[in-house]
Parts: sequence; C-alpha cells; structure tokens
Amino acid sequence: MGFVTSPAGSAKEPKQDRSRATRQRLLEAAVACLAERGWAGSTVSVVAERAGVSRGAAQHHFPTREDLFTAAVEYVAEERSSALRSLPGQSRAAVVSALVDLYTGPLFRAALHLWVAASNEEQLRGRVTELEARVGRETHRIAVELLGADETVPGVRETVQGLLDMARGLGLANLLTDDAARRKRVVGQWARLLEETLGSTSRP
Repeated sequence: MGFVTSPAGSAKEPKQDRSRATRQRLLEAAVACLAERGWAGSTVSVVAERAGVSRGAAQHHFPTREDLFTAAVEYVAEERSSALRSLPGQSRAAVVSALVDLYTGPLFRAALHLWVAASNEEQLRGRVTELEARVGRETHRIAVELLGADETVPGVRETVQGLLDMARGLGLANLLTDDAARRKRVVGQWARLLEETLGSTSRP
C-alpha cells in the first residue's frame, strides 16, 4: 500500500523480535528456577542455561541477579493479571477459584522465595517490597471489579481483602501438600459467603 520497508528496517525488526524472545525466555526460566531451586540455587548462569542463552546475553538484558528475578516475578504477575482481567462475566465461584489459583501456582512459589531472599538481602528488599505492594494493589483492584463489589459499603473492602488473604494462606499450605480436595471445599464456601455478603451491595 505504498509503504516500502528499507533494508535496514528489515534487518532491525527480526533482531528486535529475537531480543524480545530472548528476554521472555530468560524471565520464564528465572521464575521456573526460583520456584524449583529457591534463591540460593538460582544463579544467572543456571537461568541462562535453562533458557538456552549465554550468560553474556542474559546480563545484556539484566545486568544484575536482582534485576533478573524481580523482573521475572513482575512479568508473570502481569501475565496472571491479564488472565484475571479476561474473566468478567464469570460467576463469583469462578472468580474466587481463579484468585486462589493465583496463589497456588509457580508464581506464588517463586515470589515466596524472593520474599525470603529479600528479608536477608538489603539490595533486594526495596525492590521486592515495592513490587509486592504494586501487585497487591492491582490484584485487589481486579478482584473488586470481577466480584462487582461496592467498596463504599462498610465491610466490603475488608471482605475482598479477606478473600485475598485466605487465598494466600491456601497458597502457603500448598507448598507442603497438594490438598486440592480440601481447597475446593474452602473455595466453594468462600464463594457462598461472598454471594451472601456482596449480593445486595454489588455495583449495577
């Protein structure tokens, strides 16, 4: 349609695509390593090997280990937020289940290792604290939207936050044992409680 790509542009675009693909592989590998090996066992070299790239390429994208792992957890948190945002129109039971899944998957396990490391690593603590505060606010906001909750009604904000705290607790329990049957019963009960609490206070 009259638009001609220059040879330089043709060469540049695939290079940018490769760079983005390399960055994404590193982020996904970092989350997997952190979930499986913990902070102590997750080095830049280990992540680079898992991602199939050189250590130099990894450090080109993420100059420090802290850069890599905080970016990795943030990346997957954003992916999960996108998945949650795609749920409008679902029942409250489905929303509760999706929120619990947020805290029982590899992201939560990876984030937990990052929290533990941050409690002992001064250079990591500020980044992780800021990241978790941002992710927490975003998750709460999405939960309010999906549940159709009206937080101007007394007690509703605390009810939604209680749901997220409960989901986090189930995620912690899931680190030791996969008690899916019990979790399903708890999720069902919370969905019923939310329906009773929010049913008459929902936004139109």
